[in-house]
Amino acid sequence: MALVEKFHVVAAERPIATGQTIKEGQIVSLNTSGNVVLQGYGSANYIPYGIAGDTRNTAGGANWGMPGIATGWQSRVSDYFDETKASGKMTVYHSGGEFATDQFNSNVAALTPYAPLYAVDGMFDAANGQGSGIVAYLTQADGSYPSGVPGVDINGDQALAGANTNTYIEFKLVI
Repeated sequence: MALVEKFHVVAAERPIATGQTIKEGQIVSLNTSGNVVLQGYGSANYIPYGIAGDTRNTAGGANWGMPGIATGWQSRVSDYFDETKASGKMTVYHSGGEFATDQFNSNVAALTPYAPLYAVDGMFDAANGQGSGIVAYLTQADGSYPSGVPGVDINGDQALAGANTNTYIEFKLVI
């Protein structure tokens, strides 16, 4: 999972609903108690609130660690891979900004810049399957994203690893 915060407007801190497993970069909603849940979790949580800025998971594993050059990087080992453990709150970006993420469904790969993006089960999607409305506009189609670590993949940097075969989309958030 990965979220690259290029520019953001609001970084809110919200309590997380019990039992939620959320990857950084996924779209989240609020339940009736005002707690963060994965968008699409349960029948009443289709209205997107923002993008998760932290990961909440207690199992660890290569697909849940911090994005990096090599697989298996882990974040927050002292908190058992749960970036929200100390506070019980999650950073949620909303009200605009520009980001890059690897948390998107495969149908997004065919889109061109400024195509609308929707939320389906916490992932960016090309179709409005859950009636979420437009949550973002694509600004850069999927591709490799530079990590900032010297190497040879992209403009002198190694590519940032992550989901979706290490590809990222860039987008303008509108929720």
